[in-house]
Amino acid sequence: MNLITVSGPPSSGKTAVILKTIESLKKRNLKVAVAKFDCLYTDDDILYKKAGIPVKKGLSGALCPDHYFVSNVEEITKWGLDNNFDILISESAGLCNRCSPYIKGIKAICVIDNLSGINTPKKIGPMLKSADIVVITKGDIVSQAEREVFASRVNTVNPAATIMHINGLTGQGSFELSTLLYSEEDHVDSLKGKELRFPMPAALCSYCLGETRIGESYQMGNVRKMKLDD
Repeated sequence: MNLITVSGPPSSGKTAVILKTIESLKKRNLKVAVAKFDCLYTDDDILYKKAGIPVKKGLSGALCPDHYFVSNVEEITKWGLDNNFDILISESAGLCNRCSPYIKGIKAICVIDNLSGINTPKKIGPMLKSADIVVITKGDIVSQAEREVFASRVNTVNPAATIMHINGLTGQGSFELSTLLYSEEDHVDSLKGKELRFPMPAALCSYCLGETRIGESYQMGNVRKMKLDD
């Protein structure tokens, strides 16, 4: 089985890209399943079920979605192996710009949209910088010049990535992406012992553990203060 991780900011078009790409994968008689991770609510699993795609859904609730993903991805991988899927796509929640949900040796895709602003690529950390493939969506809404400038900014941040433009509504470009997703050389038998490509956001403070009161006397653990002195 090939495991693919797909991440990106909220509402960038991850689910639409995955659905259109799976349509192309099915034409090659590949069995594809999806593990959908989110924070508080998602009905994307219903969309996958309507398309006849096996899906498992997990909600992180009050936990960081990145930590929740890493704590459950091994079990999700076992589910995919037990069901003899050819490809298992792990779709993350709409993550913050510091998240890093990628695993060494596992193909990583970052979905980002043209409407987020031309400086956005510089604001995104490991989620974009360590991706193998960067998919840019919503290109039909902006001009050709804006698309090229945005793609150039992405290339500056991650020059090693393959950059692709996909229309999540029509599926234009999704076939090209599907040709990059499956390889017999990338089969995964287990994730045990594998490592993240980049450490996750570090925080273990009183607010992580449920503190709600504001004030320095209530702050403990990993706390960082702004430098206000000129």
